[in-house]
Amino acid sequence: MKQPLKQLNSGGGKKKGSSKDYKNLNGRQKAAIFLVALGTEVSSEVMKHLREDEVETLTFEIARLETIDADFKDQVLEEFQELMQAQNFITTGGIDYARELLEKSLGSQKAIDIINRLTSSLQVRPFDFIRRTDPAHLLNFVQQEYPQTIALILAYLEPAKAAIILQNLPDDIQPEVSRRLATMDRTSPDVLREVERVLEKKLSTLSSEDYTAAGGVDSIVEILNLVDRSSEKAIIETLEEDDPELAEEIKKRMFVFEDIVMIGDRDIQKVLREADQQQLAKALKSVDTEVQDKIFRNMSKRQATMLKEDMEYMGPVRLKDVEEAQQKIVSVIRRLEDSGEIVIARGDGDEYIN
Repeated sequence: MKQPLKQLNSGGGKKKGSSKDYKNLNGRQKAAIFLVALGTEVSSEVMKHLREDEVETLTFEIARLETIDADFKDQVLEEFQELMQAQNFITTGGIDYARELLEKSLGSQKAIDIINRLTSSLQVRPFDFIRRTDPAHLLNFVQQEYPQTIALILAYLEPAKAAIILQNLPDDIQPEVSRRLATMDRTSPDVLREVERVLEKKLSTLSSEDYTAAGGVDSIVEILNLVDRSSEKAIIETLEEDDPELAEEIKKRMFVFEDIVMIGDRDIQKVLREADQQQLAKALKSVDTEVQDKIFRNMSKRQATMLKEDMEYMGPVRLKDVEEAQQKIVSVIRRLEDSGEIVIARGDGDEYIN
């Protein structure tokens, strides 16, 4: 459905905007109307606090408005006032307090609509208090929790911090936490709320809630890519015994072909000596120039020329074949890393012993 820009751009002879038309306005259009309603001086001060891309987007929307239906302007200002009031209520006494006050003043359905819009715009995530906690303190804290709880916490942490926690957990629970994180899908709001309540009490700090999905194979892969190699290997080996299919799925995603840029030049040369040239030519068909340059500059000029010719003469290649070729090169890389012949940079860097 088209946005009601014709009505927004119309002159004074048009009828006032209907409630139905107003509901069709998107957030950018409402923000543009709001800024125009504030006037140039106040709007310019507001824009100083926005990102460059946000300023550009709003400027574009304002330019499209030309004239604004008075009814639209009133509704935008009213909606803004309601959202600000709700936010103040939340700050004062939490989301339940805000909902109760809004229900008394505006009715149940209106209160729900406002709270939903506000929580959506704020994009609040669970365990915000944990993300602000020092990793060492957090590690001591989570070790007392069940693996499922630890997995839930790690799912909402930044991957780098989650990797620190995972690799420092006792060896016997690392695989179980990884398995639960990999098989996690959606967590109900009630469960999140209860876990947050308990953890909040233990850490004596603030928390927040959300209704987003977290965890899954991608989540544990991102974390395992940042832990040290010994921890990763121990976790994978245990998972191979407990859940071979899951372990294989994780291993497939652990190192993607494009990550080859993280390997040092000397180690790349070892990989190239082991790799099949036809497979390498296919693998390079769909990657960006950074990856291609990494390969070409670690070959002799003659080898690089021959590889480029192979890629050119090969013609179009099915994406499936390209991905299979990339996976074969990745298998070579994993084998060489497992044998200690090459090193892949991980996290803050590997330790070297003289």
